[in-house]
Amino acid sequence: MDLNKAIIAGNLTRDPEIRSLPSGAKVCNFSIATNRVWKDKDGVQQKSADFHNIVVFGRQAETSAQYLKKGQQALIEGRIQTRSWEDQSGEKKYRTEVVADRVQFGAKSSGGGSTSDGSYGSDAEQSGGGNDNEQINYPDEEVDPEDIPF
Repeated sequence: MDLNKAIIAGNLTRDPEIRSLPSGAKVCNFSIATNRVWKDKDGVQQKSADFHNIVVFGRQAETSAQYLKKGQQALIEGRIQTRSWEDQSGEKKYRTEVVADRVQFGAKSSGGGSTSDGSYGSDAEQSGGGNDNEQINYPDEEVDPEDIPF
């Protein structure tokens, strides 16, 4: 069995660029940074970032170009592909990228961004709340299973 599946969650390093192919199909390119934190053999915390080139086609390309911005979080699902070509000097070039099947938008870097379900922020954010430590108030009465309509 063969499997080529990539799932990348990180922040956009630049605004998306959209172009049209000769066939008229839209293609959008951007890159995502993922951060990694670990401790070395001496116990010192180390950090590094990896950068991933993302390519999106079709209607998702248009939507990605319209709603994604530099610094915004995104989750990308797709496949890894390496392209090769010769530049003008005849040197062979390679580029590895994730061809996205699915793009989920995360919160914008300024907060209150688009979520994956298309809503903008949570109810708490919209009402000016947004305190992560707020307590949920559950109703006092118990639910009778006979009252459930299904």
